[in-house]
Amino acid sequence: MALIVQKYGGTSVGSIEKIKKVAERVIEYCKKGNRLVVVLSAMAGQTDSLIRLSKEIIDTPDPRELDVLMATGEQVSVSLFAIAVKSMGYDCRSLLGFQASIHTDQIYGKARIRKVDTNRIIRELDENRIIAVAGFQGIDESSNITTLGRGGSDTTAVALAAVLKADLCEIFTDVEGVFSADPNICTHAKKLDRISYEEMLELASLGAKVLDIRSLEFAKKFNVPIHVRSSFTKSEGTMVVEENKEMEKVMVSGVVFDKNEARITIVKAPDRPGIAFKIFDPVFKAGVVVDMIVQNTSAEGLTDLTFTVTKTDFQETMKLLKQVVQEIGAEKVLGDQDIAKVSIVGLGMKNHAGVASKMFETLSKENINISMISTSEIKISCVIEEKYTELAVRTLHESFGLGDEKEKN
Repeated sequence: MALIVQKYGGTSVGSIEKIKKVAERVIEYCKKGNRLVVVLSAMAGQTDSLIRLSKEIIDTPDPRELDVLMATGEQVSVSLFAIAVKSMGYDCRSLLGFQASIHTDQIYGKARIRKVDTNRIIRELDENRIIAVAGFQGIDESSNITTLGRGGSDTTAVALAAVLKADLCEIFTDVEGVFSADPNICTHAKKLDRISYEEMLELASLGAKVLDIRSLEFAKKFNVPIHVRSSFTKSEGTMVVEENKEMEKVMVSGVVFDKNEARITIVKAPDRPGIAFKIFDPVFKAGVVVDMIVQNTSAEGLTDLTFTVTKTDFQETMKLLKQVVQEIGAEKVLGDQDIAKVSIVGLGMKNHAGVASKMFETLSKENINISMISTSEIKISCVIEEKYTELAVRTLHESFGLGDEKEKN
């Protein structure tokens, strides 16, 4: 008898008919003797609708009350799912985040899980019930409802799989697995049978939307095998697992892009100790995540410093830095939102020389200029003009031979 944690996203439970289909699918697993903990997101579009309602009152709703509001989306999903399961003759118990004892910190809107008390869930499982847990939510030390941010239901599912020592965590979504590139851009993109935690973490951090990055951190830390698959087919998806030697034979596993990027340059900043701290300290205190950073060689005691942030944080960051520029005596601050980041990822890069050269040559042949470069052991990222994003992805995908040969034929 296996213990399986499953997560179904918003599109999977977007209507009553879809919820019934999910219930039927879960019951099929139970008929095979498995025990099931099912994590559900809010019905597609419901969270955004709730946020819009709050903003009809005020542009910046109180964070605590907004979390209380947003958590109702998952409450609807798990209750409807439990009703559907019971109507089909199986016992089911729905649990909200606080009932499942998912304890978080106190950062509303993007809380992080601190611990999970499994006693209630195990007790319910021992009563031969299917357990439906509301994803995306928890409770802080003051008994306030918190939410985990976008993609939080993935994190809920993997965290539960980790603490329950589940045999498998299945993430059901609207795609059939992890692909070598976005199939909407590369028609011959290949579905990967297996991918390592490290590669999937890089893909997620670089723009892939298949799995939430925090869920992958949990999975890697606690060695939780994840099966990414479609809610709408019975086909096998992609297993996200520990690295093995076979994976290292593949030079590049995927190409990914992120258009939610903006570039900021501090021009002619004094080149002396402490200047970088003075530039970035107010940015970090504002909760802005900085990605790529490049500093030019000093000339006459002055230097240019360029970095990227999300487009979402661009205006706030520019506003902060205009004041910083005056304080440190730099010439000016420049911004550019018409950029994108294109990346290649693969464990094989550790053992194959010339990968970067091939990437740069491929982009050069298409007359695509590279303005920033960032590397790690298993990834290379280039900042380019946004208008060339799709062309860059397609040509890199073809250049590294990542396509599905069956599809081509």
